[in-house]
Amino acid sequence: MATGLKDMVVSPFCIMFLVLFAAPAARTGCPEENCHRHGPLIRFPFRLKNSHPDCGYPGFDLSCASTNETVLELPESVKLFVSKIDYKSQKLHAYDPNRCLPKHLQHLNLSASLFQFGYEYLEDFTVFSCSAEESRMWSRYDMSCADSDPDRRFIVLNSHSSISDSPSLLSCGKQYNVSLVPHQMLYYPKGDLIFNWSTPNCTKCEAEGKLCKLKHSAEPEIECSDIPKQHRGATMRKKIIVTGTALGSSFLGLVIAVIYYVHRSDKAEKNNQKRIKEFLEDYKALKPTRFTYADIKRITNQFMNLLGEGAYGTVYKGKLSNEILVAVKVLKSSIGNGEEFINEVGTMGRIHHVNVVRLVGFCADGFRRALVYEYLPKNSLQKFISSADNKNNFLGWKKLQAIALGIAKGIEYLHQGCDQRILHFDIKPHNILLDDNLNPKISDFGMAKLCSKDQSAVSMTAARGTMGYIAPEVYSRNFGNVSHKSDVYSFGVLVLEMVGGRKNVEVAAENACQIYFPEWIYNLLERGEDLRIHIEEEGDANIAKKLAIVGLWCIQWHPVQRPSMKVVVQMLEGGENLTIPPNPFASTSSGTKRTNATLPGRRPPQELDVISELE
Repeated sequence: MATGLKDMVVSPFCIMFLVLFAAPAARTGCPEENCHRHGPLIRFPFRLKNSHPDCGYPGFDLSCASTNETVLELPESVKLFVSKIDYKSQKLHAYDPNRCLPKHLQHLNLSASLFQFGYEYLEDFTVFSCSAEESRMWSRYDMSCADSDPDRRFIVLNSHSSISDSPSLLSCGKQYNVSLVPHQMLYYPKGDLIFNWSTPNCTKCEAEGKLCKLKHSAEPEIECSDIPKQHRGATMRKKIIVTGTALGSSFLGLVIAVIYYVHRSDKAEKNNQKRIKEFLEDYKALKPTRFTYADIKRITNQFMNLLGEGAYGTVYKGKLSNEILVAVKVLKSSIGNGEEFINEVGTMGRIHHVNVVRLVGFCADGFRRALVYEYLPKNSLQKFISSADNKNNFLGWKKLQAIALGIAKGIEYLHQGCDQRILHFDIKPHNILLDDNLNPKISDFGMAKLCSKDQSAVSMTAARGTMGYIAPEVYSRNFGNVSHKSDVYSFGVLVLEMVGGRKNVEVAAENACQIYFPEWIYNLLERGEDLRIHIEEEGDANIAKKLAIVGLWCIQWHPVQRPSMKVVVQMLEGGENLTIPPNPFASTSSGTKRTNATLPGRRPPQELDVISELE
């Protein structure tokens, strides 16, 4: 009896649905379609290939696979299955048919596509092929589904990986580089990739509840038009039917949920008000607040807005109130024994300086650990380090000098302004954040060490820092003791990158040999030649020269030859008549200097004999 009644209810509904909605689709001339009744709805700007050519926007063709899945075809023959299309936010979710996104890493180039990655933070990667045993040391990214040789495995290294977090690459071969792709492809190889599109922009039409369609013109322009009355009526009837059915099936659950909510809301509201009051008192007193993991999830809206990912944790955007935005770094619980977490909380809790990022709070809830910082909207300095010829990101020489001076003052404060000297050991563009006014703030103290101000050397069990920014003595005691001068070296590398941008290699036309950029700059300065850097305003050449000389002083191989950060600040604030430092690139093997060489080469890193030290 129950079955018969169900059939009597469902069958008329299906008939009514077909009658109501088949007619409007036919009237519009551009029907809403899908490959499968449970698949995503296909409408403007999308259309199915080889059907209704006047309906979709150029470049938004979809197709149906033999399995009735909706197929999105991207440049370089990358084909993905579409799981969802959000027309209001103009986002599309897609996944690999074999649930292996990493195999598309090399070919997923959107430069020739109307789609962009729907992520705020994109990264550069290098892919290596390593022995199966070597690859076991590497577990951050999952490339296993892309492996074709049982004896070889792919591993991926991102551009800001820490040397302490990277495996030995002695048995590995470089395969290829990829630029500006989301790390989600590697963390969630079976998951969805999110794409968005900005052209055509139908958000206004969607917000007004109107149809978005092509104008009848030679150019692919769009317009909003009212939905026909018949279509509006059908849509309203559809909403009434669907809403009524949903309410009928979930009424009992809704009543229970309402009763439970009323019972708990008053108590929860009182607790929230109390916590907000306590937080604001701590915030005004510059005292870090301790949060629970439930607080962290609420602050980040269930980790919805990803800002970036590093060696020790993932950073999300969060909100403590309408006025206070924060960046929440959730640490990887599998790394270390909590030393990085203790370092950062203990160090940051006692630091209050305009050029050091402020620790707002922390979470130590069981094995879950997180750090809550002030939110810096302009992201990191890395975003703005580019060739001076690239006017899209170049900040101008006066602003670069101000940023360099601010960073120097921040490091000087760490070295001299606290009760104990704080050695950062990871000064690099990624760890310099910028506020709305592009004022720099030093962040990420996971590798920091504390020592007394009168201590001339620091003992270490292993090298720490990021490849390319690590001082020679951190690798080998042959160059001197590890001290605050190690931060000076990293700062020098950063300043030279600010001068030369990403143009760290120049190619000579006569023999195409690679030239190490800092040494090339040194030779130009020594010969009194122009730095060959783009200059727009009067005085910019002097600023560029000053920054170059300060950077070269800071990267002297032996720590004793480097200035302290106090002296560096003085050089940046004045320093119109700075002297060129000794040549830091002179060969030790030949015993002669090569300051006038046309094609100087960088000291090979193999010459550094790493020796262990005891704490």
